[in-house]
Amino acid sequence: MPDIVTLTLNPALDVTTFADEVVPTRKLRCDEPIYDAGGGGVNVAKVARVLGASAAAVYPAGGARGRQMSGLLADDDVQEHIVEIADDTRECFTAIDRSTGKEYRFVTPGSELTADEKERCLEALVAAASGARYVVASGSFPPGVPGTFVRRIADVAHKVGARFVLDSSGDALTSIESGVFLVKPSLDELHEWVGRDLPDTATRTAAARELVDAGIAEIVVVSLGAQGAIMVSADDAVEVPALDVPVHSAVGAGDSMVAGLVVGLLQERSLRDALALGIACGSAALLTAGSHVCRREDIDRFDELARSR
Repeated sequence: MPDIVTLTLNPALDVTTFADEVVPTRKLRCDEPIYDAGGGGVNVAKVARVLGASAAAVYPAGGARGRQMSGLLADDDVQEHIVEIADDTRECFTAIDRSTGKEYRFVTPGSELTADEKERCLEALVAAASGARYVVASGSFPPGVPGTFVRRIADVAHKVGARFVLDSSGDALTSIESGVFLVKPSLDELHEWVGRDLPDTATRTAAARELVDAGIAEIVVVSLGAQGAIMVSADDAVEVPALDVPVHSAVGAGDSMVAGLVVGLLQERSLRDALALGIACGSAALLTAGSHVCRREDIDRFDELARSR
């Protein structure tokens, strides 16, 4: 029985390639593409497995790309609960310019889910998450899924007795009213959520605690990008700075951070040490191409560094 079950409503077959230079109009000669199973919760489950946690991924999939995703996840040792859909799974493309190191990401909207397909996703989540300790919903919502659907996911987590972790954006983020254990907005998302500028640690911590005091979530983690992150509960607030690592690709870094946070909490770490593991996983993801899963040896050395700061 997995400790962590993720739901990815908008999974993707991620394709990454390198070119000597990315310029308009000209035909660009690229490297052989790298294929990975991607999407928020899928990435979370992959990194949780790297950390040694038991994890399963629930996601809708269709067509040849959906079948290819399934084969790739088997290589990552992630348990799968696939909801078959009529449309093809989306494909997202990343091109990395060797001359500048810049990354160009092309993200497609995804398959529109029917009413029946949405219901079957919830049914699959109930079956997969019975006995799990954490349910993680991560990533964007596809066409046909309103942000308020997040409340039904929270109800499923409550029904199976699991803590609910949410990492999404837009209406899916701001539609939550209660029932969330941990939510991870970016600084921009928190700014939009509370409707005011948040120029420093004090104002950011205060804004995050407003969400906690309102009963929206027990823990709020504010991702600050190159500045690190803040983790706030009713009783504590901690900050861990970002690590200075070379960036090969930012794809999946936020999802990797969520995996580290959840596994850190599973290990009953303190809030600060759980956040340090999250920062370590996000940093390790920056070293890999596309959404290719990060390496345990990188996580371990970054974890030690983050905990010491």
